[in-house]
Amino acid sequence: MKKLIKESRSIFEKNKIHFILAENNKKMLDANFWQNKSLAQKVIKEKKLHENLINSYEDSIKKLTELNDLYQLAKDENNKSIINETLQNVEDLKLKTKKNETKCFLSNESDSLDCYIEIHAGAGGTESQDWAEMLRRMYMKWAANKEFKSQIVHEHKGDEAGIKSSTIKIEGDYIYGWLKSESGIHRLVRISPFDSGARRHTSFASVWIYPLVDENIDIEILEKDLRIDTYRSSGAGGQHVNTTDSAVRITHIPTKIVVQCQNERSQHKNKETCMNMLKARLYDFEIKKKEQESKNLESTKSEIGWGHQIRSYVLHPYRLVKDNRTNYESSNPDKVLDGAIDDFLESSLYKIND
Repeated sequence: MKKLIKESRSIFEKNKIHFILAENNKKMLDANFWQNKSLAQKVIKEKKLHENLINSYEDSIKKLTELNDLYQLAKDENNKSIINETLQNVEDLKLKTKKNETKCFLSNESDSLDCYIEIHAGAGGTESQDWAEMLRRMYMKWAANKEFKSQIVHEHKGDEAGIKSSTIKIEGDYIYGWLKSESGIHRLVRISPFDSGARRHTSFASVWIYPLVDENIDIEILEKDLRIDTYRSSGAGGQHVNTTDSAVRITHIPTKIVVQCQNERSQHKNKETCMNMLKARLYDFEIKKKEQESKNLESTKSEIGWGHQIRSYVLHPYRLVKDNRTNYESSNPDKVLDGAIDDFLESSLYKIND
C-alpha cells in the first residue's frame, strides 16, 4: 500500500498537476482574462479537470492510509475477514488511481479540444459499408454514454446498407485527448447478414480523428490553394436539400485534403463547417508532421486492409475485441460496439505515455 501511495504521488509530480493548476489560477486573476473568451473557457476547463484530479487524488491517499492502518491492525489480530475486505478495497482504489493517472496524460495543447471523426468503408462493398456504420454508432453511443454532444456533419450512404463515408463532430471535455489514438484501420470478422450462404466475412474501415481547432490557433489557408465544389445533398432535410446545390466539398490542393458537408440546408453554413473541418485537418497534419508521424499516417490511409489494422472485432468463430498495439482485449464485443470503449482508450493513453 505504501508503494501505491508513492506511485500516486510520483504520477502527480511527473505531470506537474499542482503547478498547472496554480498557473491557471494566476491567469484567472488577470484583469484581461475575459478579453479572449475562447481562451478563458479553455483555462477554466483545464482548471476544472486538475481540481477534480487533485481532490480525487487526496481522497485516495487518505483512504489508502486508513486502509493501511486497518490492514496492519487486522494482521496483528489475524482477522482474515478484515484482511480480505481491506485488500479488496485496495484493489478498488487501484482502479480509481489508474483512471486518475490516465487523465494526467491529457496535457498536450490539443487534448482539450473537441474533435471530428472521419470514417471510411474499405473494400468489400455492403459488408464494409455496414461495418463503417457500426463504428459510427459505437462512437456516437460512447459520446451519449458520457453525455457529450455528437452530430453527423456528413455522410455518403452505402448502395444497399451502411455508409461509404461519414464525418461526425463530438463536443465535450478533452474529447480529442481521449479519442486521438483511435485513428487507424478497424477490422471486423463475422457471419455476414448479407450472405445467403451464411459465410464468414472480414471487413475493414478506417477511422481518423482530427482536433476541432479553436480561434486561438492560427491556421493560414490561402484562397488560391482551395477548390470549392457544390452539389446536391443526398441526406435528410426534405425537398429543399435535394433540389438545391447546398452541399459543399473543399479540396486543399497542396495537401490534397478533402472535406465535405451536407448537414445544413444553407450552402453558406455548409461552407463554414467545411472550413472549420479543413482547419482541423491541417492542424492535425502539422502536429503529425512535427512528430514525424505524418508520413506513416498518410501511407496507412492508402490501403484499408490487412497489415494496417489497429484493432480487431471478432464475432465468429469466437467473440473477442483486441487492440493490436496495446494487446488489451475484451470478450464482450456487443458491449464494446455499444460504446463501452473506455478501457481501450485508457490502455492507448498508457501506451502513448509509456
